[in-house]
Amino acid sequence: MALSDLSPAERHRRIAAGFTDRVRGAKRWDAPAPVAGWTARDVVRHLVEWFPPFLAAGTGIELPAGPGADDDPVAAWETQCAAVQKLLDDPESPQRMLVNPHIGEVPLDQAIDRFYTSDVFMHTWDLARATGQDDRLEPEFCAALLAGMEPMDDLLRSSGQYGPAVPTPDDADAQTRMLGFIGRDPSWTQR
Repeated sequence: MALSDLSPAERHRRIAAGFTDRVRGAKRWDAPAPVAGWTARDVVRHLVEWFPPFLAAGTGIELPAGPGADDDPVAAWETQCAAVQKLLDDPESPQRMLVNPHIGEVPLDQAIDRFYTSDVFMHTWDLARATGQDDRLEPEFCAALLAGMEPMDDLLRSSGQYGPAVPTPDDADAQTRMLGFIGRDPSWTQR
């Protein structure tokens, strides 16, 4: 079943499993990543540092603290991944709301799906490229994310979360076009 056809809990389970595979397969945490100035460790750090405060501010939910990415990036990721999955598996999550001044009131499972799980999906490529692992992403979900982001191009660029788009060929596949849109050079390799 395609990622876009899954519930938020199942989509996170599959996307997080792919990221977890790359985390466990990483050998050099100081390896450069495709995001300027980042290392492989910084990819994990980003995910485990931005989401807990976002969740707490919007819901009052405090995720269990794991070790920091500097101390143990694998355990840092696995602790957060398990906590987010537990939250998504809770049948009450769709009835809870995340409230944020920029996005308004969004059901918790949808907010996690839209802002966090999609971020994990995109950063899977960054970690895979940084660590020399399989960097293929599900093409249908790449296309769905791109279709959802393109109408918000100006807003996304002004947020500071995305760099300038990297031009890609008109006949490029969905993953290449999505990566270029979010400011990644799809041909990036370690130098």
